[in-house]
Amino acid sequence: MKKTQLYLLALILATAGIAGFYYKWKVLRFPVEPQSESEIWEVQARVEFNARSGPNKVTLQIPHNPPGYSVIDENFVARNYGMNIERVRGAREVQWQIRRANGTQALYYKATIYRDEHPTAEPIEPKPPEQRTHEEPFATARATLLDQVRERSVDSTTFAGELVRQLNATKPSQEVELLLGKNDKAEHRALLAIDLLADRQISARLMYGFELNDGSVDTELQPFLRIWDTELKQWRTIDARSGAEGLPENLFVWSTAQKPVLVVDDNPRANVTFSLQRSLADALDTAKENLRSRDENFIAYSLLNLPIETQQTFKILLLVPVGAFIMLILRNLVGIKTFGTFMPVLVALAFNWTGLIAGLVLFATIISLGLLVRFYMERLKLLLVPRLTAVLIVVVLLMALVSVVSNKLGLNVGLSVALFPMIILTMTIERVSVAWEERGAAYSIKQTLGSLAIAALAYTAMGQPRLQHLIFVFPELLLVLLAVTLILGRYSGYRLSELFRFRALARDPDPIAPPPAKADAAPGA
Repeated sequence: MKKTQLYLLALILATAGIAGFYYKWKVLRFPVEPQSESEIWEVQARVEFNARSGPNKVTLQIPHNPPGYSVIDENFVARNYGMNIERVRGAREVQWQIRRANGTQALYYKATIYRDEHPTAEPIEPKPPEQRTHEEPFATARATLLDQVRERSVDSTTFAGELVRQLNATKPSQEVELLLGKNDKAEHRALLAIDLLADRQISARLMYGFELNDGSVDTELQPFLRIWDTELKQWRTIDARSGAEGLPENLFVWSTAQKPVLVVDDNPRANVTFSLQRSLADALDTAKENLRSRDENFIAYSLLNLPIETQQTFKILLLVPVGAFIMLILRNLVGIKTFGTFMPVLVALAFNWTGLIAGLVLFATIISLGLLVRFYMERLKLLLVPRLTAVLIVVVLLMALVSVVSNKLGLNVGLSVALFPMIILTMTIERVSVAWEERGAAYSIKQTLGSLAIAALAYTAMGQPRLQHLIFVFPELLLVLLAVTLILGRYSGYRLSELFRFRALARDPDPIAPPPAKADAAPGA
């Protein structure tokens, strides 16, 4: 029963760790590679108009959860204007107000966006449009135009596409000219298409966007129509200018509000243009900014929100379980002997500052000199605690001596000997000396070399930039290590070294040896 509980606990831990990693990788877009870059876009909307005498009010639709992208930063530039942001029916708009203004006015909205590919909620199935009556001759013109479109279409989507092409024809028909009137803007044509589609019980929504092209200046929004296909029971998209179905691959949806993008009171000549610029930024910083804009609580309880100094500390601390896991594999499965349980891991951490070769030399130097002192103190017949204290004092003095001599010789690597854990060195010297006296020099040297081998392997693994990045950004992966550790905790089989140690027992019998004697046959056989 206990074994079943262990496996169940390990499964829960591993599942939680993998699920957390996958969520942060795929949904939150945290990079799995260090120093990776993500594509970001700087988008600037410039509103320009001539101010009228008296109060002026400007309303601009701004992005709200654009599909496939995230807005990670935005700024508003409008001198002497009051500003407020409102959310209206799933859309966002900024309103600028000023009591008095003269001449040409320029207002700016700047946003930083990047491709997120987060799932967005598709609009639900709409209600059938309400039927409206129209005066003549508009009613006849609408019916005639819609009948012509019907003859050239087969479903709701093709019907809408053909209608858009009729409204945007180079030489429009008399019906189209009558319905359009003097307003020849693309926005007016798109709204007229939605109104005409309602006469045939086809639901449609207006959407504005533009293609992301690096260096584009004075880009205008392109209108698109979202058509509800009554047969397929899904939304389809067509270009409100050409009638072509589908969306450009790099389209950024600016607004889905069913209203004009820009409204300036009593100023129909006001316009808005867009400028685009592509750049590359650190993928981790971009993911952090995106998460901060979407969920302040999540980033507040994350390691990424800690001060820089604390983050650097945890980048080291989170690698200790990795080194301990490597030691577990090498001790319990391979069978390498070491002094102490975590001594090799702590020594491996010290190698991060000294380097592997220099660290091994400094470690061997301190241990050798410390052993000489320890053997001498054995003759003094000191008790355990005073002996350890004396060895500790000697170790500190030896570390200081090595640093001074290295500095004098111009060897800067010797200065890093101060980063070695003094207590671990002291206990290692004591254990090596005890093993030397009780089991012999060969056994003591063998365990010392085993400890250094594990420390070297742990240092090599912990020094990998990719592993450091993964453990710090995705600390939930340590739950997977914990799950594997729990399972290995019940392993009691042969170690790899024991297979070589007892290999003689597995050999075939010696063919020269005589066979065992057979039992005497029974009487009367």
